[in-house]
Amino acid sequence: MLNGSRNNIVVHRPNQLSRKWAELIVNRYVADAAVSAVEVQSVNIGTSTRLRLIVEHDAIGIVPSRWFVKTPSLAIKSRAITAIPRLLHKEVNFYNSLSQGSPVNLPHILAAESLFGRGTTLVMTDLDELDCRPGLSDDALSVEQARRVVEKLAGFHAHYWGNTDLLTKHRWLSGFSYNVENFMGTLLAVPLMRRGLERAGGVVPSKLYRPALHYAADRRRITNFLATGVQTLVHHDCHPGNLFWKEAEPGLLDWQLVRMGEGISDLAYFLATSLKPESRRIHEKQLLELYLATLASHGVDALDEEVYYQRYRAHLVYPFEAMIITLAIGGMMEQSNNLELIARVSAAIEDHDSYAALAL
Repeated sequence: MLNGSRNNIVVHRPNQLSRKWAELIVNRYVADAAVSAVEVQSVNIGTSTRLRLIVEHDAIGIVPSRWFVKTPSLAIKSRAITAIPRLLHKEVNFYNSLSQGSPVNLPHILAAESLFGRGTTLVMTDLDELDCRPGLSDDALSVEQARRVVEKLAGFHAHYWGNTDLLTKHRWLSGFSYNVENFMGTLLAVPLMRRGLERAGGVVPSKLYRPALHYAADRRRITNFLATGVQTLVHHDCHPGNLFWKEAEPGLLDWQLVRMGEGISDLAYFLATSLKPESRRIHEKQLLELYLATLASHGVDALDEEVYYQRYRAHLVYPFEAMIITLAIGGMMEQSNNLELIARVSAAIEDHDSYAALAL
């Protein structure tokens, strides 16, 4: 059970994570259970504020004791980028309305609530409680790990393939937050791209500077071009830090950027950020073929491999933009990890001459 309107669980600061607050959540599962203590184990501030808790209660065996809580970021810059377009609100909507029956492994949600003008709070079982390992942003995946993620992504995309009714049934996918995000992205694209390239220094080859800035100046047109393929539900932020692992099985975290889009965009983002360049170069074609074959096994009509390769080339520009802008804003990812991912996506952009694919 994710919702419970009788008593909202929205909080804004760590000191609001009280016994009474935790009891509101526990009582959604066991009505008369009591909470005796709440201990905040850690606080991490990035694109959101992430807190790990130990909650002592008497609903043992029904409600977990270790919780992971997400609230809007306490960092002013990160909050401005994520809270204005209500990205955490979008993640809550995903878990509350689209996660049931999803073919991709997801975290266990205890409570998820978003109240307009009052805030958003997401509470899930800590991955440690489930014997799962969270990914790190700079993880370099093995080929076998990459294969498993590619198969999961293809199954997820196939599940929603061509389902444009989602935009009607779930207006938050294309409503206010989506429009504000696009507006802000276009408005800030050039100054943030310039600042990110300066901060990246020699990590980005100098020959990419001019086409990257041309891309930023023409972002609106290019974004429209990259949305012309068959639409499906996409994660839109598939870097290794948004994965979790239960033994060899992957799952996906952090659905703040979920939207309708072209499935190959998730594959481009994932391969460019999750594999070392030398490994990607060797196995990229095989993994693209695996993605298309898995789509077909789930009933998606046969797709032209060459067309999808060209779309893959083009979509590589987005993970490059995302990582450069993350660096430009600062405080959203550990800087050393951010620079590692920029190095990986720069190599992918170079290898595929991706800006040429956009006819810049």
